[in-house]
Amino acid sequence: MLDHVFLSVSDIDRSIAFYEAALAPLGIAHAIDYDGKDGPPGHPDLKGFGANGRVFFWLRMGVVEGRAAHVGFIANGKLQVDAAYAAAMAAGATEIHPPGPQLHYDPRYYAAQVRDPDDYSLEFVYKEWQH
Repeated sequence: MLDHVFLSVSDIDRSIAFYEAALAPLGIAHAIDYDGKDGPPGHPDLKGFGANGRVFFWLRMGVVEGRAAHVGFIANGKLQVDAAYAAAMAAGATEIHPPGPQLHYDPRYYAAQVRDPDDYSLEFVYKEWQH
């Protein structure tokens, strides 16, 4: 199980606004900011997102290699997938594929994929057998 993921972004304020909107339907919120000067030399400033008392998704300014990462976010049902997709699109995402069953994986795998402003691939996914 993963504890956290960092994404380097080109415009921190734009990315914070995007992720605040896109992740809200999943119950994931901008939870904490970490000042890099409080860490070891060279530690970046971080903007943390999380849910249920855990912060697991972090943004930092840096070199962007958008197509180098894909992040899947758990949804608690098809309606959450649909809502996260709609929120991301309204916040400026680019569609990869709209919400629907991903039959190439499993008929119970329901997901949508978008690209964020830095071209990272995001997936909002509900896997019926995991709930």
